[in-house]
Order: sequence, then structure tokens, then C-alpha cells
Amino acid sequence: MSKHLLNYVNGQWVASKAAEYLPVINPGTAEHIADASLSPAEEVDAAARAAAAAFREWRRVPAPDRIQFLFKLKRLMEDNLDGLARSCTEECGKTHRESVGELRRAIENVEVACGIPMLMQGRNNEDIAQGIDEHMFRQPIGVAAMIAPFNFPAMIPFWFLPYALATGNCFIVKPSEKCPVTQQRVFELVDQLGLPPGVLQLVNGAKDTVDAILDHPDIRAISMVGSTPAARAIYARAAANGKRAQCQGGAKNPVLIMPDADMETATRILSDSAYGCAGQRCLALSTGITIGGARESFRECFSEATRARRVGYGLDDSAETGAVISAESKARIERLIGVAESEGARPLVDGRGQKVPGYEQGHFVFPTLLDGVPHQGEIARTEIFGPVFSLMHAETLEEGIAMVNDRAYGNMACIFTASGAAARQFRTEVRAGNVGINIGVAAPMAFFPFSGWADSFFGDLHGQAEHAVEFFTETKVVVERWPKAWSRKF
Repeated sequence: MSKHLLNYVNGQWVASKAAEYLPVINPGTAEHIADASLSPAEEVDAAARAAAAAFREWRRVPAPDRIQFLFKLKRLMEDNLDGLARSCTEECGKTHRESVGELRRAIENVEVACGIPMLMQGRNNEDIAQGIDEHMFRQPIGVAAMIAPFNFPAMIPFWFLPYALATGNCFIVKPSEKCPVTQQRVFELVDQLGLPPGVLQLVNGAKDTVDAILDHPDIRAISMVGSTPAARAIYARAAANGKRAQCQGGAKNPVLIMPDADMETATRILSDSAYGCAGQRCLALSTGITIGGARESFRECFSEATRARRVGYGLDDSAETGAVISAESKARIERLIGVAESEGARPLVDGRGQKVPGYEQGHFVFPTLLDGVPHQGEIARTEIFGPVFSLMHAETLEEGIAMVNDRAYGNMACIFTASGAAARQFRTEVRAGNVGINIGVAAPMAFFPFSGWADSFFGDLHGQAEHAVEFFTETKVVVERWPKAWSRKF
């Protein structure tokens, strides 16, 4: 594969005429592995026009025939899983095991979308009035586009892509300019599917490319995952241009640890949640709120687990936590740890300034545990997006729930407890779209929507499952009457 990444437009690999390219850097080694083009607006226009032209015929392909391409894609992804996972690790920094898990989740969405002949069924009623029937059909909306983040370059496009295709739409993927290589490899598989030209396309780029997507009149729907400021801005611009939009933003995910929780199990699960993927996931738990007597025992257990976490290059089998995405991200995370200290927090385990032997140029931040983080401080409300876990304390479950709800984000909240009553109260009262009970990463399976509330999501319909089907279709209601007297005229 060339270091200059290509666009995939109208069924062909196309070199961009961009005036500028951005280097793609392996976070674990600081090696320059590729160059991502900053595709200009005219290249977005070419992709959108090709998609609009392809849509006229693609929408009429029967749903059972459309999903045959997805069955083939599933098989190709499974056959090439290890190579795709290696690509993901090399450009994103996570461990190979985490990348394999990411690909499994992507494939799971392809599997669910293969059920589209049932998932997009409408409904019918005979004789809503004498001799009158009413029907509701789901029809594809046209051309849709996806703006992908860096942290899950393989999985997150598949929250949307298979559902868009299966429901009869044409789709454009704009991968993150930081991690575009994995989607390049996915589209090498797409190129083998035999899809009609223009149905599925790839355009590389950054902000200007995104703006061209948001402004293009042929693109009717936008799916996006990224930071909250970016999600808010993209949602606003898409809406202003009359487009549907589903924009997943950032998070600051809390977990309550009750005194009756199994501390050993909770520690093992929560350390994976906080420090897995180097904390660079929107479902990473970032704040632990100990309740009552859980304070001392959990703090001791979690401190030990944090120190023991093995940090290394993602392709090394022993690594449990890999690198963060860039030198800039590493500097930001370490600066925020310093901000926490200035606010009165105490680093029980300090991951700043450490090196991985053999990978001294890599962008590694070691797992960090902060104790006594003030609830009203900057760190308690800032998405660090790194392997940093903050400890707070509340005396009662009610106080803990109030602390959870006193934040701008609403992506996920979890509780660890042996009490069904406490769990039920928590799940009922907590303001979050994804809730975990004795679960550290409450990531919905592909047959459930990926929920998110408040500043963690802008839109009405989420990715995956029936929400994706509804997002990529619009309903048409037909009311019809066929009087017998009319038929006698012919």
C-alpha cells in the first residue's frame, strides 16, 4: 500500500489532488506510516454526485439481494481480521487484543444489518374505514456520510455503514485524518464485493473536507462520533443545511462502588475500563465514587492494580495498555494531571514522564490514579481521554447519584454492588444513556442502540440496531381505496 492514501470514488481508487497531506504516525514508535490527503471540496462533490447517481438503481435492489454483499463483507473481514487488527494497533496505539475485539464488534454490526428484510418492514391495516386500507413503508433517504473518530478506526464506521447500505442508501466514509489506514484496508475488501460503483465510497480529509460534506446538497444525512465541541458544531451545521444528523460527543463516565461490592472483581473490571485503550474511548470509566465504607478498601485494591498494569507497544503480547494517539495528546493528559494536583488531588500512582524500554519515542502515558479530586473542579468535568482515573467519595447512594447527575455529559454511568435494590434505584434515577451494573464498559451489543444523553449526544436516533434503521429510512404512509364500481368500468 502506498504511503499516500487514496480515495475510493465511484468504484475506483483515486489519487487526491489535495495540496496538503498530513502524516499518519504510529503512536507506539513515532514512525511515519502513511500520508492522509486533505481532500478538497471538489473531490467530495465527485463522491456525492456518484452516490446520488448510484442511488437511483441501488434503492430498487431488493433487500435480500442487498444483504448478500454484507454476507460477503463479513466473510472477508473475518478472513482478514488479524491484518486489520494489526493496522488498527499500528495507527491507533491500542493493544492487538483490543483491536481484535474492535473488529469483532464491527463484524457484529454487519451480522445484525443482514436482518434488514425484517428490520425495515413497515406495517399495514385493512379497513381503517369502510373499504379503505392504510400502509406504512420505509424507504431509503438517499446519500449519507459518516465522519469517523481516531479512537476506533475499524469499529465505529460500522455502527452506521452496514445499516445504510442494507436499507438501500449510498454511503460515504470520511475516516479520521489521524487514523485513516484501517479504513483504507477495509475498502480494499469493499473493492472485492462487486458493489455497483458509487454505492460505498471513501474520502480522506480533515475539517475542510467535513465542511464540504456538511454543505453538499446531495448528502442528506450525517453520522458522526468525536468530541462534544465537534459534535455540537457538526450537528448545528448539518441541521442548518436541512440534513438529518446523529452526533456522538464526549463523556466523563462515573462509577459508584458500594460497600457490598466484591472489591477484587470490581478492581479487575474497572482497571480494564479505565486504562484499556489507554483511556481513549467514550465508554472509559474516568471517575470512581466510593460510597460509605468502600473508600479505603477500594482505594487500596485499585492502587495496587494501577501500579501492576503492564504498559507497552500494542503488538507486544504482554501489553495491557498501549500508547495515546499523539505527542500533543500525551502533553495534554500530563498537563491535566498537573491541573488536578493544583486543585488539591493527590496522585496515588503517577504515570507521567515514564518510558517503555525499546519504544522511548512512543507516546505513552502510564496509568494514573488521582485521589481526592474535588467534585466541582476542572478535572471532575473535563474529558481527559487518557489512562487517568479519579477518586471521589460520597456517604450515601443518594449522594452518589446526585454527584453522577451533576455533570454535562450523559454517555454512561455504572455501579458495582451486590444489592438489587441499590442497582434498581441507580438505573432508574441516573441520567445516562448507557448504564452498567457490575459492568465496567456498558457497550451495547449491535442489536441495541448506542445510547447517549445530554452533551454526549446531539440528535434523536443513535447508531446501531433499530435506531440506525429508522435514521437511514423515512416513512411513507399510503391510504388507498379501490371501489368495486370503478373496477367494473374496465
